[in-house]
Amino acid sequence: MLDADIKQQLSQYLQLLEGDVLIKVSASSDDAVSNDMLAFLEELAGMSPRITTEKAQLARTPSFSVNRVGEDTGIVFAGIPLGHEFTSLVLALLQVSGRAPKVEQSVIDQIKSIKGNYAFESYVSLSCHNCPDVVQALNVMSVLNPGISHTMIDGAAFKDEVESKDILAVPSVFLNGEFFGSGRMSLEEIIAKISDAPDASEFEGKEPFDVLVIGGGPAGASSAIYAARKGIRTGIVAERFGGQVMDTVGIENFISVKYTEGAKLAASLEEHVKEYNVDVMKLQRAKRLEKKDFIEVELENGAVLKSKTVILSTGARWRNVGVPGEAEFKNKGVAYCPHCDGPLFAGKHVAVIGGGNSGIEAAIDLAGIVSHVTVLEFMPELKADSVLQDRLYSLPNVTVHKNVQTKEITGTDKVNGISFIDRATGEEKHVELQGVFVQIGLVPNTDWLGDTLERTRMGEIVVDRHGATSLPGVFAAGDCTNSPYKQIIISMGSGATAALGAFDYLIRN
Repeated sequence: MLDADIKQQLSQYLQLLEGDVLIKVSASSDDAVSNDMLAFLEELAGMSPRITTEKAQLARTPSFSVNRVGEDTGIVFAGIPLGHEFTSLVLALLQVSGRAPKVEQSVIDQIKSIKGNYAFESYVSLSCHNCPDVVQALNVMSVLNPGISHTMIDGAAFKDEVESKDILAVPSVFLNGEFFGSGRMSLEEIIAKISDAPDASEFEGKEPFDVLVIGGGPAGASSAIYAARKGIRTGIVAERFGGQVMDTVGIENFISVKYTEGAKLAASLEEHVKEYNVDVMKLQRAKRLEKKDFIEVELENGAVLKSKTVILSTGARWRNVGVPGEAEFKNKGVAYCPHCDGPLFAGKHVAVIGGGNSGIEAAIDLAGIVSHVTVLEFMPELKADSVLQDRLYSLPNVTVHKNVQTKEITGTDKVNGISFIDRATGEEKHVELQGVFVQIGLVPNTDWLGDTLERTRMGEIVVDRHGATSLPGVFAAGDCTNSPYKQIIISMGSGATAALGAFDYLIRN
């Protein structure tokens, strides 16, 4: 099942196994997925003398567990972890064998200190680029704490189970049989949900910073690195590293890198920042900014950080349509990531709201999975590039409605339709369908700033050519600003500009 290139890479990784691994296999003889899984595991075991397999009866069939000899680790894969989850399997094998996970010691200690029994189940699709982070985080927790177990479930292999639980977004995580969370979650975020998150007392006594960066996306990471390289006291507050980049599948316009993926770039950003003397404060969100003797930033946990200068790089988030039913049916048919959640709507009718590049790309991708795609565009014409429009109109299972306004997303316990108004005639129409993908651009994460500094009517922070805002000592960079183009490489450049601008401000003031 593995091509020659993957086998060659895998054989190199398997040489890093530090101990023996026992794979317990639960399979049936009359199931195609079971047969494929058996062939896959036989091929895997044949590549290393440290891997052995044995038959077992697990909670789900087909599935297999990855264990130390004589000790169950609690890691189970229900289905065949190929696609984006192949890396999750490789890491599980290495970590179960005794190879230490690449996690900070403080996080390891926190995981080991968790008391109680936690049985996690994560439902994924193999095309989901957000899912591996969750799967790998839960596997690490299972390896380090005997009270924690985790089963990854491929939704395509267990469709009835997915349907019975009304799972319409991945990853969807259940804990001890109850819904725990959906969407991308970092290891630290998961730990914080089942143990104590850092409170304000942990930030007491911090000396004022020279530069304090708010946000951990490309702009924030660039700002922190450039500031730290100047030898000044630098801190960064980030809910998570990577920001919107984490929701990007393929990146092909990052100059000098022909292709990478959002999660890989985000991990590289964090790794690069940690190469410098930067005080990294993750899982934190700012809620207030005020200029006094120092610039004060209050976090949502009540802590107050002080700095001589601040760089705002809070990025942007998916824009909501703002119609009845959108919030009510989020993850119940309303979705924002076609790559992640598209496979859950196989054979169903879905709508895509938005006629820009992202919307039309989503419609094209979905048309290969679902039975029909209905595209709704507010403007009289689509805004996507002509090459995308040509591809869209060549597809037989796509209907495009232009110059329409979405009125309501309908449903009971999940989405069952969408209503929209023809802006030219005023006629209201309703289409019965099972899913709605919202692709109408981004909105800056600047609401918390209020009138503290100048923003555009769209909420973007107004900056000058040095990255300075209207509030002296406060700079901004990236997608939260009025930069006309929202691109990763432009955000990184603006982060560097803001850091250099802040350094120049410190020299002059």
